Amino acid sequence: MTTQLDAPGAHDPARAAAASADTASRPETRGIELVADAERHGRARDLVLVWAAPGVSILNLTVGATLILLGLEVWQAIAVILAAAVLWILPGLIAASGPAAGTSGSIITRAMYGVLGNRVFVTFVGWLIGAVYMALTWLASSFMGADLLRRIGIADPVWVPIGVTVVVAAITILVAIFGHALILSVYPILAAVLLVLFVAVTVAILPTVDWSYAAPAPLEGVALASAISIGFTILASTPLSFINSPDIARYLPRSTSPWRIALATAVGGAVPFTIFTIVGVLLATGLDAAAVAVGIDAALFDLLPAWLGPVLVAGVVLNTIALSAMTAYTSSMALQAIGLRLQRIPAAIVVGVVGTALTIALVLTSSLLQAVNLMLQFLVIVASPAMAIFVVDVVLRRVRYDGVELFDDQRGGRYWYTGGWGLPGLVALVAGGAAAAVCLATDVWVGPVALALGVVDLSVPAGMLVAGILYALLQRTPIAKDGRP
Repeated sequence: MTTQLDAPGAHDPARAAAASADTASRPETRGIELVADAERHGRARDLVLVWAAPGVSILNLTVGATLILLGLEVWQAIAVILAAAVLWILPGLIAASGPAAGTSGSIITRAMYGVLGNRVFVTFVGWLIGAVYMALTWLASSFMGADLLRRIGIADPVWVPIGVTVVVAAITILVAIFGHALILSVYPILAAVLLVLFVAVTVAILPTVDWSYAAPAPLEGVALASAISIGFTILASTPLSFINSPDIARYLPRSTSPWRIALATAVGGAVPFTIFTIVGVLLATGLDAAAVAVGIDAALFDLLPAWLGPVLVAGVVLNTIALSAMTAYTSSMALQAIGLRLQRIPAAIVVGVVGTALTIALVLTSSLLQAVNLMLQFLVIVASPAMAIFVVDVVLRRVRYDGVELFDDQRGGRYWYTGGWGLPGLVALVAGGAAAAVCLATDVWVGPVALALGVVDLSVPAGMLVAGILYALLQRTPIAKDGRP
């Protein structure tokens, strides 16, 4: 059978010249459409620095400082960080599905949820994760930019952070419009620049670190388990949220080793995540709890040399653009997967408008520390089961996805399942989300299981295990229909 991927002429020079469409000098018009074999390019190792650029982030410093606020000792906080970093292998594993299918992850998930069920999934899960992360990264740059401007006399508490948000959002969406090739070309440079900057910040704060730090009231028993579990949940939400990793890898040649893709993605995400979250832990040891609670952004400014503060703000803005542009890029394809008749570029603009509105709402109602911790914890209710189902599907199918069949959205297609709904995936997702919710412990919600355990948060393992195991078991039942792995 002739397919879009193997159409006549796919390997002739004229068709190969189409690869120039994926170039950093022009906007990328391709959205969820299949990437033909002749248009594939790149190596798995290119993904390392692409994923490193978003990871060199002030959000990691913020989360690291939170672990000290929770009452953990330094060594305990570092152990929790290392445990959470292992989860980066999961977005690596699902990234391999991108080159296999040749399309966006928001289309690949039709294999899990069915044609119609996937629209619901992408709307409420894919979009929710993207909106939360984009808003959090823009929020970080808004607070730090506003603090810098306050120090030079521009101090309006409302319009200054809103103005910073709008400027950063505009640049972010411009990067998302140019798309994959610009991301692949510029992010390695951004990663190098940000690495140098954050190393300089680390060196500047080292004299303030209290190397003999001990928690004021050492935790034991249930109290210690509670602090460790809540810290792990906050940290785990970062790798678990990147269900968009197939979108970044989809242009790689089909022959690229899935394990190389998984390793490159995992290393690129895990290394900066680990290093700079540990830096956040060390930073918090030299500050009193009140200073950290007010905001790690303001505390940082007071510790840095006068010349380094503005440079750090520029770095935070660059990091914000790196992370949120990747999110906006993949979210634009999610809009298309939902079924909206939008080209990718207009879809990216819509994503930017929605993200800007959410960020402004957060600017007016919360501090950076409060927003980061609360939203990252609630994120795992949807992120942990969604990631588990995707990973299990990739393993069961042995990374074999047919892009042409994924685009067959007619009744009777392989992924039409039961009236358009993939019941194993949807049942597992809801069950996993419910399991995560009852095991979650936040300032505004403590699930009954978490409460019974003494406010111990087991939302991540509960959500992942229930969703992953249930999905695998349901694939062996009649409700899996014709698309089972």
